[in-house]
Amino acid sequence: MKRFPRRLVVLAALTALVLPAFAHHSFAMFDFTKTVTITGTVKEFQWTNPHVVLWVNTEGKDPKTPDLWTLEMTSPGNLTRTGWNRKALNPGDKVVVELNPLRNGNLGGALVKVTLTATGQVFSTNLRDMEKPGLK
Repeated sequence: MKRFPRRLVVLAALTALVLPAFAHHSFAMFDFTKTVTITGTVKEFQWTNPHVVLWVNTEGKDPKTPDLWTLEMTSPGNLTRTGWNRKALNPGDKVVVELNPLRNGNLGGALVKVTLTATGQVFSTNLRDMEKPGLK
């Protein structure tokens, strides 16, 4: 009888370790056959695992209420290898963003590339893009 509760505790611990993996989503929600370009202002740049997220306000139908786009990227570790850092984008920065949109039509997508309007500096989520002339 003593072994059963111990096994139950071990099983519960293993289950707790595995559950976060089930919470992680696939990239099937993005339409990688389409690229959309938006122009706007950085609302927030969240440099956290497992995915970095950028929120950009764009001009909405009502000028008093901007549209808010949510743009997902890979992990901070992967982005660091392509020239990003936690201070790459800041609230208030004017940007032009290329993205693969969400399949459901909501305002969001997988970020492909962002250009800072003030400086022309480009940040890409793809290491191969950073090897092209003019994108460093």
